Amino acid sequence: MEIRRFGVGQRRPDGPGGTTGVASQVIHADARGRVAELAFARRATMDLHSSPNSAWLVIVEGGGWVQVGDERARVAAGEAVLWPADVEHAAWTEHSEMRAFVIEFAGADDAAARGILEGRALELTSGGAATGKDGPGDGATPVATGEGSLVAGAPAPANAKTAAEGEPL
Repeated sequence: MEIRRFGVGQRRPDGPGGTTGVASQVIHADARGRVAELAFARRATMDLHSSPNSAWLVIVEGGGWVQVGDERARVAAGEAVLWPADVEHAAWTEHSEMRAFVIEFAGADDAAARGILEGRALELTSGGAATGKDGPGDGATPVATGEGSLVAGAPAPANAKTAAEGEPL
């Protein structure tokens, strides 16, 4: 079993290049891609840049702003933003902090991780080992994607902010 620590006390205070006010911690990096935690302070910036790899920015705490190409949007915990390969993107905060994970794939798409991200179900044997039709670890079958939508006309949460009031909490 491998366990990696991240979070407070584990981050590099200077953050990745092209950032100001962002602390970071690489959790995993290999030929398939990279996973890193980013902690944005108030008024932190990740400069506009591009990468030959696709990535997801997954916001887990707080909120801020992102830009992909010419589009800008406010983001909050529970949201994920796709940063396509070779498209300029940026992230920043104004009046709140934001904590996020970047999952970067090696290449322009997630082809190297297919099956992992789609979700594949394996049958567990009585001994706890995963088996498929051709032996351990083989024969995984795709898991159905969930379907649904947000409730129409749901009231805004009590802590919701308007564009004039700043970022969501």
